[in-house]
Amino acid sequence: MKQIRFILVVVALLIIFFVALRNYCPQSGVAFNKERREFQQLKNRTALPLQSDFESGVTLATLLQPGNDQARWANSRAAQLEGYVVSVYSGPLEAANCYCRRDVHIMLGPRPDSLAREQVVLEVTPRTETTKEWSLEKLQRELTGRRVRFQGWLFFDAVHAGESENTAPGRANNWRATAWELHPVTKIEVLK
Repeated sequence: MKQIRFILVVVALLIIFFVALRNYCPQSGVAFNKERREFQQLKNRTALPLQSDFESGVTLATLLQPGNDQARWANSRAAQLEGYVVSVYSGPLEAANCYCRRDVHIMLGPRPDSLAREQVVLEVTPRTETTKEWSLEKLQRELTGRRVRFQGWLFFDAVHAGESENTAPGRANNWRATAWELHPVTKIEVLK
């Protein structure tokens, strides 16, 4: 009987903990060191970029240029990209979102049928999704196959550098052109 009570208390505490994290995930997500907190705070930015934050040299074409691009731009800058939305899908559960919510991944390429190694990742975070009403279903319906202009913060996702054509050329598991992303996306404009 004591074991059952103990298990029920543990389950109840886990549920309370999960609900608390789901409703209030800190900007740093779940992080146990300073480096990880800073990395996740960049992913969870909510401030809109100012005109002075935009890096005019960043375009879809420059992001797709071959070569190690890790030092080409800075995480403190923003960009505006135009291209075709190849796909929109739900990202994995991750520490940045306290393992409670998922980012929406938007794959952008120069053509509607761009190969994976020609695509750039853009992410709508739960924080921007709720303020802009950008649900996964709405974005899939309204963006897939269309030419779209996006604005957002530049972010070098070092976790995916080994799966990106620019930083790990020719690897069989490359599913993206670059580890640079717009993350989070702050503005979406359908062009055609």
